[in-house]
Amino acid sequence: MSQITTCTFFKLEGFNNKFWALSQMQLGHAHFKNIEGLVFYKLLGSGAENGFSSKPNFGAYALLCVWESELHATDFFEKNSFFSNYKSRSAESFTVFAHPSEAHGKWDGKQPFIAHATLALDKPVMVLTRASIRMSKLISFWRKVGQVSKSLEDYNGLALSIGVGEWPLIQQATLSIWKTQAEMIDYAYKNEKHKEVVRLTRKLNWYKEELFARFMPYKFIGQWNGKNVENFLEV
Repeated sequence: MSQITTCTFFKLEGFNNKFWALSQMQLGHAHFKNIEGLVFYKLLGSGAENGFSSKPNFGAYALLCVWESELHATDFFEKNSFFSNYKSRSAESFTVFAHPSEAHGKWDGKQPFIAHATLALDKPVMVLTRASIRMSKLISFWRKVGQVSKSLEDYNGLALSIGVGEWPLIQQATLSIWKTQAEMIDYAYKNEKHKEVVRLTRKLNWYKEELFARFMPYKFIGQWNGKNVENFLEV
């Protein structure tokens, strides 16, 4: 059985549901003890931009999980009471299933993704970029990084991009799904704002911990912004 990664996004409406979801950033961890097949998980808030963002979005949250197999993931999604409650409170939700293909760096001192899939240039790719920002570098980081989030807007090959994180300002991540790996590579290596931030990351030593991973998404369940998620990948 091959390790898989799932990421579920929840969209909340109404003060009570938003407040409940915010509270689960702390209280929700109690529900993840002794779940069979669960290797790694993160409860994540979201930002108001496509990528790293200093502005919180209290209406969207994410659950990232690494599983020993798809069977374990499916069992959780079908039977777990916490997940069912979260879905019932959400106006919309969707889950992407993906095979890890490439991973560098660590998350809380761990490398949770065991790469085994092979990506193709003409097939979809999901990208995770995560960083823990040094306190002394916060001002210089946020001064520059917003330009990259804006440069993602209306980029043709981008199917979906959501900025997520464990702590506002300090621990940030971006999850993006691209229609093809070729279009993702085109953006990464040709977009001038993105290239500048990559260069400054090395020069200014912004991060005390970082992780970059690519995945082969293979199954989508649910809706987002009124659309079936599979439709986002139509070329």
